[in-house]
Amino acid sequence: MTINDVARLAKVSKKTISRVINNSPLLKQETRDRVLAIIEEVGYQPDPQARGLAFGSSFLIGLIYDNPNAQYVIDMQQGILDVIRGSGYELVVHPCSRQHPNFLSDIRKFVERQRLFGVVLPPRVSEDEALIEMFEAIGCPYSRIAAVSLDLPGRMVVTHDRQGAAEAARHLADLGHRVIGHISGPASFRSALERHQGVIEGLASRGLALDPRYYAEGGYTFESGILAAQTLLALDPRPTAIFAGNDEMAAGVIRAAREMGLDIPRDLSVIGFDDSPMAGKVWPPLTTVRLPIREMGAIAARKLLAQAPGAVPEQRETLVEPSLVVRRSTAAPLLSRV
Repeated sequence: MTINDVARLAKVSKKTISRVINNSPLLKQETRDRVLAIIEEVGYQPDPQARGLAFGSSFLIGLIYDNPNAQYVIDMQQGILDVIRGSGYELVVHPCSRQHPNFLSDIRKFVERQRLFGVVLPPRVSEDEALIEMFEAIGCPYSRIAAVSLDLPGRMVVTHDRQGAAEAARHLADLGHRVIGHISGPASFRSALERHQGVIEGLASRGLALDPRYYAEGGYTFESGILAAQTLLALDPRPTAIFAGNDEMAAGVIRAAREMGLDIPRDLSVIGFDDSPMAGKVWPPLTTVRLPIREMGAIAARKLLAQAPGAVPEQRETLVEPSLVVRRSTAAPLLSRV
């Protein structure tokens, strides 16, 4: 179905159909209702690129990400779609690698080829200042999600990862754990550095320190969680608890522990980060730090749309507070239960 077909069925002009799609006030409600009923009946979907050509602006939003955690990306997409559904905007998803030598030029080609209105930038692409300078140069609006504030308040969603990690560390210390391991995400991710610092600060608030021997860097993937856990669980004394930098790695820790014959949480307490859907599906259910990723995507989308011509610009930074969700993967260590 094309806009011409809808106009013919509704017995109105193509311009009238366009006004209905764009919520123009210059229409009688009776006409609007009749056109909307026909659009619904025939399943007509306006082409966002064609609309962009007609209006001199684009109706495509890009989600650009360099994140190995598939669930994180899916949740982020859902949050953006929650906001743009019914708005006339559409989402285009673009994976990339900051390590690629053509990273910046490839992103620029993607934005210009798709004629994007703007982009949502989750970690870690949100932390790349050269990328931000490029968007500024080509006049592409953007919103950023990051563990710390990096930009004008109206563009930022700040997640306070350090605060959440500190709460997780205090939880383990308060249960009586003294030999605690930490598996961080990649050092190139600001979120990984913030979460690692949060562990150090949380333990320090309980008079404890993170022994460097019990620290391992992972890749925010299930497989890297297994490998890092195997290294930490081979130490003597073995850690009684491990805080993994995300739920994917925490699930890998549980897998490695099980393969060594350890019981969770009797022999080893495990905490993750994100509270992704898998946190409630592994056994035992995972204690984790909750970040509302879908909500974060929705907030970032609203901040981006607020930069459209005629919209009311966002002035305030949005702070997302992490919270600890205690489930069955953490308990007091055996020695403290004797």
